[in-house]
Amino acid sequence: MIEVRTLTDGGQSSLDIAHAVAAWLDAATHSLALALYDVRLHADTAELVKAALVGAHDRGVDVRLLYNVERDRRVPVPPPPQTDPSLIEQLPFATVGVPGWPDLMHHKYVIRDGTSVWSGSMNWTDDSWTRQENVVVTVESRDVAQRFETDFEQLWTTRDVERSGKVDSAPVEVDRKPVRAWFSPKRGEKLAHEIASRIADAEHRVRIASPVITSGPILGTLAEGVHDARVDIAGVVDATQVQEVLQQWHENGNASWKTPALRAVVGDGHFTGKRSTPYAPGAVHDYMHAKVTVCDDYVFIGSFNLSHSGEQNAENVIEVQDSALADRMAAYIDEIRAKYAPVAV
Repeated sequence: MIEVRTLTDGGQSSLDIAHAVAAWLDAATHSLALALYDVRLHADTAELVKAALVGAHDRGVDVRLLYNVERDRRVPVPPPPQTDPSLIEQLPFATVGVPGWPDLMHHKYVIRDGTSVWSGSMNWTDDSWTRQENVVVTVESRDVAQRFETDFEQLWTTRDVERSGKVDSAPVEVDRKPVRAWFSPKRGEKLAHEIASRIADAEHRVRIASPVITSGPILGTLAEGVHDARVDIAGVVDATQVQEVLQQWHENGNASWKTPALRAVVGDGHFTGKRSTPYAPGAVHDYMHAKVTVCDDYVFIGSFNLSHSGEQNAENVIEVQDSALADRMAAYIDEIRAKYAPVAV
């Protein structure tokens, strides 16, 4: 079974999401493996999630938690997390911090009992739950869960992003639909080419929600598709982060082809952008954070920004071929697009 939940800016309360997370965790009977980029909850939401995790541990569930530890003072796009390792390590079960340098441990997944997976773009923070667009996907499948377990064990044993993601990406069947689980960095380049290939092969529509679009294969294929005007291509980005990317490229002087390609893709009016609050300590994190690509009946949902850095981070994507889910995700992206103005580049 595959279920998807969509979040919008202001469309749900943090307690609503905390209850949903806690209920999913409460169903565990023998194991929970969590790989979370950003864990930063407050007051009531923190207590609900903590109670679910500690309660699982107390009833004999094997609970393990991986989290990203930012060691670098750079400010990448999107900005770094602010997880407090001292608070995580006070929990009464096994935890491992994975150094997020030079590449991030950017997952947001949980494996329950070796049979169920929770994933998507949503970090475990109050801002993510209330002020960002996000998508959560849950999959009931032992085959899919085993793929995630392979990735989790690689990170757990090595504590090294670069050595993770070497996972079989062959399709498995869930509800009689082909499903593929992708993990970077080991499959990052292959994932980018898979998405680019689906975009190139699309005959009717392409819909994209991604904070930024900087992956070479994906950006180049999109620019060509927009130029040819053969397929209905549209989407939504985070306008603030796109401007930051363009500024970085201008300063670096090392993306001469990417700058006009990005301008061609997002500057034709078919992409809109959320003017989120620029990153600053203490500022609200209200980014357009959903990471979904729809190519005809193929859907990609996960933690993967369509970016070059995403290919190098520890990321995951679930690819599903399902016309009904594709229709729903395309409608969600169009709903977000309608809220924001065309990107000014």
